[in-house]
Amino acid sequence: MGFSLITLYPVWFLLVCILAGSIYAILLYYREKTNDFSQATALILAILRGVSVTLIAFLLLSPLLKTTTRYTEKPIVLLALDNSNSITLGKDSSYYKTNFVDKYRELAEDLSKKYEVQSYTFGDKISLSTEPEYNEKQTNIESLFAEIRDLYSNRNLAALILASDGIYNQGADPLYVSDNAPYSIYTIALGDTTQQKDIKISKVNYNRIAFLGNDFPVEITVSVFKYPGSQSSVSVSAGNQQFSSESFPIVGQQFTRTFTTKLTATKPGIQRYRIAVSGLPNEISTANNYQEIVVEVLDSRQKILLLQSAPHPDIAALKQAIEKNQNYSVDNFMLSDFNSLIAPYSLVILHQVPSLNDVGFQVTSQLKTLPVPVLYIIGAQSNIPAYNNLVTGLIIPPSLSSFNEATAVLNPDFSLFSTGTELESMISEFPPLKVPFSQYKPGTAAQVLLYQKIGNVNTRIPLILFNQGVDRKSATITGEGIWRWRLANYAKVGNQQAFNELFTKIIQYLAVKEDKSQFRVMLKNTFSENEIVEIDAELYNDSYQLVNEPDVNMVITDDNKKNFAYAFTRTSNAYFLSAGSLPPGEYSFKATTSFGGKAFQKTGSFTVMSLNIESMNTVANHLLLNNMASRHKGKMVYPEQMDDIVKLLASRDDLKTIAYTQKRYTDLVSFLPVLLLLLGLLSAEWFIRKRNGSY
Repeated sequence: MGFSLITLYPVWFLLVCILAGSIYAILLYYREKTNDFSQATALILAILRGVSVTLIAFLLLSPLLKTTTRYTEKPIVLLALDNSNSITLGKDSSYYKTNFVDKYRELAEDLSKKYEVQSYTFGDKISLSTEPEYNEKQTNIESLFAEIRDLYSNRNLAALILASDGIYNQGADPLYVSDNAPYSIYTIALGDTTQQKDIKISKVNYNRIAFLGNDFPVEITVSVFKYPGSQSSVSVSAGNQQFSSESFPIVGQQFTRTFTTKLTATKPGIQRYRIAVSGLPNEISTANNYQEIVVEVLDSRQKILLLQSAPHPDIAALKQAIEKNQNYSVDNFMLSDFNSLIAPYSLVILHQVPSLNDVGFQVTSQLKTLPVPVLYIIGAQSNIPAYNNLVTGLIIPPSLSSFNEATAVLNPDFSLFSTGTELESMISEFPPLKVPFSQYKPGTAAQVLLYQKIGNVNTRIPLILFNQGVDRKSATITGEGIWRWRLANYAKVGNQQAFNELFTKIIQYLAVKEDKSQFRVMLKNTFSENEIVEIDAELYNDSYQLVNEPDVNMVITDDNKKNFAYAFTRTSNAYFLSAGSLPPGEYSFKATTSFGGKAFQKTGSFTVMSLNIESMNTVANHLLLNNMASRHKGKMVYPEQMDDIVKLLASRDDLKTIAYTQKRYTDLVSFLPVLLLLLGLLSAEWFIRKRNGSY
């Protein structure tokens, strides 16, 4: 460590500081003859005062103290061991739990003699450890490289030694992810590349959502290796009830067959099904003989009423976008043909209704008495004065029946729901809508999603806006021609995804049934067994303001009727509970609290799904490991060759200790030792003067 002083002024300014201190001391102690100090005392006092003044004058030059620190960093070698349970599915499972771990630990010790070594295990998470348990349910090698990038950027990272079977089932391709790695990669090839005897369920295709009373198909693909001439069967069950079973013969050394069965949604809620294939003798693994699926059975689709004053291409575009979501069904009528009730519908869409030809009194009178949300679409046939009387959050003053063409501009401050990046980029590509020319007057409670751009001028005139009334949500699209948006979306990117997303989110926001309860519990329906079960809760007072003064407790009950008690922790204005990872099964819960003399309770259920994705592929991918090593100045070795890695690293001349120099600049005025020195000089002078009877 070295020190030096730096100032912006020339060096000879230091002489001026010394001269100033000397003159000040001489004038004070030698020119003033009234001082009764002895010659020796006067000399000491003059020196103290001269040094003090010199130091103060020097500090006025704003000097900096430069500190130079030099340190070295040995090459860093990272060891990363695959901790997923695919490592122990093969015939060598006992070896990887015993002998391999000892040799791996010895490798780390040998490397630490010359390098700085850090050991990790990885699977679905990254941990600092050299002791594998082989119990992680997924393998994400991409996250390992991301962790290394975050922790070791600008460090002397020499090499990564990756011990894995090359099987990954989460994240991107490790070969692609590692392309930009600035360090060498050595790989230790674990597992077996030989296809062993096995029968497994390799794929299940099914609908995640079904509707009560409907049938839904389940497509099951079974793969069999090295069991020619055998027999097996595939079945679907839930609990103790078996829904289907089918036997089949196995033909050839490698056999694949797809089975299709239909299940009936008999009760609403989360339904869990187990798909299993009967095992065969001497399989390498039986963990892949079954797979669980979860289907959410909805009581019914939400019904949406679409009324039009006249045929229009907007109608087909809207209907197709809405029905992309299985939760919705659309009933489409001409206004003149509709004579039913509106109450059964979750949302009403009025396309140019009220119209110039038919105000639609039978519809608007029902809407005034019902809290059904409404989406209005304005067009050339719209009766604008009648629309203004419907309390929509927007007034369009009467004009000379003239119309403009307006393109869409996204409002960045819109907060009712989020818009994806693809939709945001596509909005500017949408062609213009035909909109009324007028001075629009949005209400104070209105929120604008899209503004109008007329020509090259961005305006604050709403193109799509939402309004929250006292008992109803509504939205207005102030122009017709949205069918062109759908065509433009397809012409630009070959699909209508952005268009569908826009109207799906509009419909979801309007049609969702608001929860008006004061105590609410929010959680997912399903969790994976390696996933943390996280639950949020909110408590509102009578004014519907969030409060979190009282305690909130929850009891979770598993399949065996065993209860687990939890207490929520408080966040800034709500509650949060992390119940940790739970074993696979069906769980029910009851959350309770009390506030303002009232007791509140919420009940529900959720499912924890078992993960056997690691058992789906039992053949090691050593080609991936070899390619990764060869691209990064490394080499792939087998477990019995681990000692070679020490020799390979030692033979490289580019792995060297790096010396770093760090410079730090400190303002001398704020440097504590200097201030203490100055204070000491002045205090010593004062003490000597005081002792000699002077002030």
